[in-house]
Formats: sequence, C-alpha cells, structure tokens
Amino acid sequence: MLVAACVLALVVALAGCGNQNQPKQSPQQSSGGQAEVSGSVTAVGSTALQPLVEQAATQYMSKNPKAQIVVQGGGSGTGLSQVAQGAANIGDSDIFAEEKSGLDASQLVDHRVCVVAMTCVVNPGVTVGNLTTKQLQDIFTGKVTNWKQVGGPDQKITVIHRPKGSGTRATFKKFALDGVEETAPGMEQDSSGTVRKMVAETPGAISYLAMSYVDKTIKAIKINDVEPTVDNVIAGKYPVWSYEHMYTKGEPTGLAKAFLDYMVGPDVQDQLVSKMGYIPITQMKVERDAQGKVTQK
Repeated sequence: MLVAACVLALVVALAGCGNQNQPKQSPQQSSGGQAEVSGSVTAVGSTALQPLVEQAATQYMSKNPKAQIVVQGGGSGTGLSQVAQGAANIGDSDIFAEEKSGLDASQLVDHRVCVVAMTCVVNPGVTVGNLTTKQLQDIFTGKVTNWKQVGGPDQKITVIHRPKGSGTRATFKKFALDGVEETAPGMEQDSSGTVRKMVAETPGAISYLAMSYVDKTIKAIKINDVEPTVDNVIAGKYPVWSYEHMYTKGEPTGLAKAFLDYMVGPDVQDQLVSKMGYIPITQMKVERDAQGKVTQK
C-alpha cells in the first residue's frame, strides 16, 4: 500500500509539471487561438465625432457579436465630464481636456482619432459666399441683423447657436470669431443633425457645423476668402479645425482598449475617416496644441 501511494503521488506530480508547461487558455479565448472580445462600453460626447464612432461601432460589433458599444451625443463638455466622473468609458471631444474648466485633465488619457473642420453654414437662399472675421463677429454678437448689411439679400438673419458646452462652439469661437463670445439673439441647438435641418429649413439662417455634416441642403461659406476644404485644412490655410479626441480615465483596458485600437486601425482610418468627411491625422502638414498654437510638422 505504501509503494502504491508513492507511485500515485509521483504520477500526480509529473502530471502537474506537464500542465505547467502548457499555455493557459483564457476563458475569453476561442479554440482558434484568437481573443473573443466581450463586454459593454459607452462612448459619450461630441456630436461632430458621433457619426464616425457610431459607424465604427457597428462594424466592430458585427465582427465581435459579444461586444456591446453604446454611442451617445450630448456635446464635448458632457463627454469630458462623464468620463472624468466614471459615468462613461470613453469621452468624445472636439477640444483638449485642458480647455475645459473645472476638470482635472491629468486623470484623462487622450486618444486622437482624426481631424475635423468646422465650417460656417447658411440657408441656400442666402447669396453671400464669403464672410470676414469681423463680419462673423458682428453677426454672432447681434450688431448685424440683416443680410443686406454684408452684401446679401434684404433678409433677416436668424442665428442658430450651439450650447456653451459644445466643442464645435468652442472651436468656432476660438478660430473663426477670434475669441469673441456669441451674444446675438437666436435659437440654440446641440445636435449637429438638428442644426443642419434647421439651417436648411429656416430662411436667412446661419450657424456652423463640422464639415462632415455638410450636404446639399445647406451652403458652406468661405471665411476670409479661404474655402473650407480638406486640402486647405491639411495645408494649414483654413484655421477652423480641431482634433477629434476619445478620452479615457487612465489607460484603457479590455473592450475599451480593443475598440480604441480599432478606431486608429486600417478598418476605420483607411475605410471610414475620409469617406465620412473627416481627415486622417497622418495627412496633416501642421499640428496644434491645447493653446491653439499651430506649427509645421
């Protein structure tokens, strides 16, 4: 019996050593050897970035059916606040976290996924095709209230603002209005899609949108005789643009990391970014810091 017990112990020990030399298979690893991504992630914030993230999320989930990615708007300020508070996994933003007051940006990790231009848009019935910085300032502060004052038709100007927490508004204010605050009477709307609809349907309307939202129902106009085109943005000639950020609180892990890696991978960068009206960061000939300083690459 003693000999049998010793033999049994030896067999068990050898089996244990053999198992230690075998690679451990994660519960999330398929028999084919590829990681099976699962879980749930929420991305909240910028409506300028929202269409790209939604499309990328749809593609990603079709390839990873156990992953759930919820994409919501609300504006850049909301995205930054919610990710900082832990209420969202990813905060989408048109502005640097350092630009938002009352936020500890040191807790957040920046993941830049593309560049977007913000363009001034008007109702198609407005014949004006160019506005200077001064004219824009006068319109958005209420000093100019009729299109005939800037070379257009005798028609009332209807201003459609974005909320103060909007990254699109912050970008437009900084680079199109030269820092002047919007004070003109008018309507306010956060959703970029709704702003586009309102401008298209309201005679004499003016607002601003990410270039990715511009279609045939509205008209984009030049600023200081510079047309809002991809080439002009890339060359640094058109100044009203921003990075599109996807912030996380600390370094991302799990599904959040996998999805952010997907956002900067070829499936999104090569197939979606340019197609949807955004600009790959790799194409930019200039770069910009949180203070707005532009330098050549």
